[in-house]
Formats: sequence, C-alpha cells, structure tokens
Amino acid sequence: MLKANEIEALVQGRSLWSDARMRFMRNKAALLSLCLLALIALACVVGPWLLPHAFDSADWDAMSIPPSWKNSHFWGTDDAGRDLLVRCLIGGRVSLTVGLLATLASVSLGIVWGATAGFMGGKIDSLMMRIVDMMYAIPYLLIAILLVTILGREFYLVVLTITVFSWMDMARVVRGQTLSLRAMEYVEAARAMGVSTTRIIFRHIVPNLLGVVVIYTTVTVPGVILTESVLSFLGLGIQEPMTSWGVLIQDGAKAMEVSPWILLFPAGLLSVTLYCFNFIGDGLRDALDPKER
Repeated sequence: MLKANEIEALVQGRSLWSDARMRFMRNKAALLSLCLLALIALACVVGPWLLPHAFDSADWDAMSIPPSWKNSHFWGTDDAGRDLLVRCLIGGRVSLTVGLLATLASVSLGIVWGATAGFMGGKIDSLMMRIVDMMYAIPYLLIAILLVTILGREFYLVVLTITVFSWMDMARVVRGQTLSLRAMEYVEAARAMGVSTTRIIFRHIVPNLLGVVVIYTTVTVPGVILTESVLSFLGLGIQEPMTSWGVLIQDGAKAMEVSPWILLFPAGLLSVTLYCFNFIGDGLRDALDPKER
C-alpha cells in the first residue's frame, strides 16, 4: 500500500521548470555537452595554478618543441618557448570571461530595450526599433578599430565593443514576444488595477520571457566568444602578454607549416566549446518548447 505522501507526490503536477529539467536530463547530447563544458571551464580556472610553467615565461632552450609526455611541456611550446598548455588554459579563461560578461551585458540591455519597446508600442516602439536598425547598419569592425586606435587594446574595451553590437538580436526577439504578452488577461488586469508600467514590465512581462531568454543566451555566448576570437585574430582584441584563444590561433596560423600543434590545440578547444554551447542550446530549446511535451 502506498502512503499518503507517496500518493500525493504521484498526483502532484510538475512545474514548467521541473518538467524542462527532466526533459533536458534525458537529452544525452546536451547533458554530455554540459559536463564537457564544465570540465573545460574548471580546467581553465584551476589548471594554470597546478602547472609548473607561467603563461608568459619563455624557455629559450625549448622553442617550438612538439607535444610529449617525456617532458613538462605536455602540449609542446610555441616559437618563444612558452608552454602551450598553460597558455591555452589562460586563453580559455579570458575568452570565456569575455563571452560571459559581454553576453550578460548584451542580454540585459536587449531585454530592457525590447520589453520597453514592445510594451509601450506606438511611436516609442517605432523610434526604438529604428535605432536598432541604424545599429545594424554600422560595421562593428569599424567601431572596433576606432576604439582600439583611440583608447588602446584593453580588456574592458573588448567587452564593450562586443556588447555594443550584440544586443540588437535579443532586443528584437524580446520585442516580438512582448507584443504577444501585453495582450494577455493578467497584463490587462494589472493595468486596470493601476500598476505602473515599469512594474508590469519587470514583474509580469520579463519573467514570462525567461524561457526564450535562456535559450537565446546559450546561442549568444558562442557567438560572442567567436567574435572575440576574430577580433584577437585581427589584432584588435586582447594584448600581449595576456592571451586568448583568438591570439593563440593567430600565432598558430603563422607557424602552421612547421609547428601545427600551436594551431591545433587552441582551435580544437574553441571548436569543442562552441559545439558544447550549441548542443546545450538545442537541449534547452527542446526542453522548454511546450510542443515537445
């Protein structure tokens, strides 16, 4: 015989997030990608402290040596004698930090902008979305070159440059969802009760957009990381002696014919990380899609 609490647990309904969590856990590709991404992030954070070499120390007696388990340079060295493993982990730390910070800033700005435009409607919506269209027309590489020329290649400038040109897609997605949500009964009831516009947006509109925001965030992070890598590859990103995956790929491309491992390891880490984010995004989309229930 089942006990009363067991019967209650069986008949009790599941919330949207608990149901989404169960369906996400059944997605083997997304779950494996999440574990692999966690291992990469943990290695980038902890690994440089455990390795015997510093990321900026040059060993002139061990320049461009191939990967080997017989010495302390497991992934080999670059053309300046710097340990490639510790530089890949430091580069991953920088690339992931830039990706997360720029994504957080762009997603926050996009949510506020899109929710405000969609809820207010009329001329305010038209004006705000025309500003978004104008931002789309500006090439981000031109702005990146201007910022680097005027202010120098600093870490915060890389985050700022990427943020300025990565929030528009989120704003459009949120605006489209807000246009459908503002006609709901609970929003009309809040208006009739005299609730302020700001409170309606942040208390009733934004919480109902979390599913879309979470899915789009997992898609934005790899795009931001790839943008940082492109900027660093072009010499507009992180400045030496600090490094990132884009800087390492740039160095590896120069020595690809004689020392291919200098390119293969950072490019492989970047590719695996981007694939992990994409699989996680697909898993979240399937888990949060009501049609998949």
